Amino acid sequence: MLLENYAEGKWVSGTSGTSGLRELRDSVTGKVVAKTSSSGLNFATMLDYARSIGGVNLREHGFHDRAYMLKALGQYLMGRKEELYELSYATGATRSDSWIDIEGGIMTLFAVSSKARREMPDGPKENHNVFVDGGLETLSRGGTFMGQHIALPLQGAAIHINAYNFPVWGALEKFGPAFIAGVPAIIKPASDGSYLTEAMVRMMVESGILPVGAVQLICGSTGDLLNHVTCQDVISFTGSASTAQMLRSKPNIIENSVRFIAEQDSLNGCVLGLDAAPSTPEFDLFIKEIASEISVKAGQKCTAIRRAMVPHKFMDAVVGALGARLDKINIGNPRDKATRMGALAGIGQRADVLDKLNILSAENPIVIGNADRFANDDGAYLEPIVMRCDNPLEKTNVHSVEAFGPVSTLMGYAETDEAITLLQKGGGSLVASVFSYDADFTRDLIMGASAFHGRMLISDRDSAGESTGHGSPLPNLVHGGPGRAGGGEEMGGVRGVMHYMQRTAIQGSPSVIANITGEWIPGAKSRKVKTHPFRRIYKDLHIGDQLQTKSRKVTLKDIELFANSTGDTFYAHMDAHAAKANPFFEDRVAHGYLLLSWAAGLFVSPAPGPVLANTGLNNLAFMTPVYAGDEIKVQLTVRRKKRRTADYGEVGWDVEITNQKDEICARYELLTMVAFEDV
Repeated sequence: MLLENYAEGKWVSGTSGTSGLRELRDSVTGKVVAKTSSSGLNFATMLDYARSIGGVNLREHGFHDRAYMLKALGQYLMGRKEELYELSYATGATRSDSWIDIEGGIMTLFAVSSKARREMPDGPKENHNVFVDGGLETLSRGGTFMGQHIALPLQGAAIHINAYNFPVWGALEKFGPAFIAGVPAIIKPASDGSYLTEAMVRMMVESGILPVGAVQLICGSTGDLLNHVTCQDVISFTGSASTAQMLRSKPNIIENSVRFIAEQDSLNGCVLGLDAAPSTPEFDLFIKEIASEISVKAGQKCTAIRRAMVPHKFMDAVVGALGARLDKINIGNPRDKATRMGALAGIGQRADVLDKLNILSAENPIVIGNADRFANDDGAYLEPIVMRCDNPLEKTNVHSVEAFGPVSTLMGYAETDEAITLLQKGGGSLVASVFSYDADFTRDLIMGASAFHGRMLISDRDSAGESTGHGSPLPNLVHGGPGRAGGGEEMGGVRGVMHYMQRTAIQGSPSVIANITGEWIPGAKSRKVKTHPFRRIYKDLHIGDQLQTKSRKVTLKDIELFANSTGDTFYAHMDAHAAKANPFFEDRVAHGYLLLSWAAGLFVSPAPGPVLANTGLNNLAFMTPVYAGDEIKVQLTVRRKKRRTADYGEVGWDVEITNQKDEICARYELLTMVAFEDV
């Protein structure tokens, strides 16, 4: 199989070049399964194509349009997943390992699509790529000069350099956020397993779902690609700290201040609590988790446990229990249903793990496993290896060297502070976990170590039934944390989208800002409507459409009736003397919730129509007290709109309650679902 690159909208075979075609071997049999090269590609024109064609086509669509495309792509890939599973066996992965990679990767598309549709705006075409970031800031006394942070898509390319351990998931978890942002991706998988990535990208192209230029693929070396990046491009890298440092220090990247996101070496730790003695649920969970993290994907996960802290008093019991559990794991051909652990990604990867293991085992003895068991096998097999370190504070390599495979070290500790110090000595990592039922112990550990980790899992008997575990990549769509040497940064989820957008502060009048963001704000221009907005279908509602209601007078009888009917007889509503003694009120005051109820009565059009339901309210604030004798009225304005399903969308209304002096008594955002067609 000769792998092809997808460049500038065409599938292109790399030439043999000066170094020839690289052979990719089956991790199980050692036989050649594919050859690859990127020689002959013009990387500068690939970048130009991404910026001028892919980016322009992507940004013709808004956040929600792209989110629906991403969902459709996920459905398409899920329909062809078996083709990917078949190829994945050659990477040494079992079916369950491949599930994490293949279906896990596809599920990130669904998750990012869903989060984008919930959390990102759905403005009209002229605003559909504007993300409103944070609240409005009033910069003048009269409210005519405002400030607002917004984010817009970068106008470059997203270069995704991925690791070999997750050929599908690694690519899709980066692709999704970039696509939502409106930035085209150039995917560069590691050579080992790249045949799986190539098959996936072929499916993406064949689906016909993506705008032209949204994705390109490099199977082979990146050549001089990074010499052509600009300040509008983003490099997202997963791999070793040394490679990350080498790439980010390239002169062109430094000179152009190119965004460089790195997820790199991570000596993740876990801690068995001082209370978690053998026979406790937490002890059993600890043993189960370490065994899983060592064997799943043959330990080739960036979240795998490399350092396990164990109270000295439980060390012998842990070695015995963990050894017994690991001994039951059947290692072999991943096509065999009885196999529970397959091979590493290749002979070269196994050699690298063994080199690192030699460094680590020179410092600490191996107590579980035999590194030579598969030395003469054609496949890249390695059984789980566990070392024991009884004096970890005196050692160096165990806190700095990562063997990226089925390798872990048990490290003894005596007190809570010592466990915290050991976690910190890892230099920062993606994830750490704690197995304890002692609330004070877990609190102290989190307080002392969380600054060094992107995520911390507290596992105990109460949460174990629904916990996703130490290293599950599916619920943890956001990789985060300091990591070593700059470490892992957030790559997935809506926060990950922001890596591909520029945050900018805009300042001006309310009308100017509203015109840019596509969301109405107080003080901006509005349109008084004759037809009640509740009588209009979704598409006929426009940002700034406004209804002003008649007024209604509040009496003491109304206040007392509301108090007695609801049971809210708080003294400020019922006792004039006590209310006047309160620094906030001059007399008995109307309930805030009475105002909300009356406001609804003033602006609601009660007959059946396109408004389907009231789903909540945001940012409620009571500003001016309302007393008996005051009159209230409501100004109802269409603030923003967002599609929800094929049948209805969400409309956010600005609700402003004022009194007879036009003082604002209350303000909030009302959320309703409005049908696309009249009902």
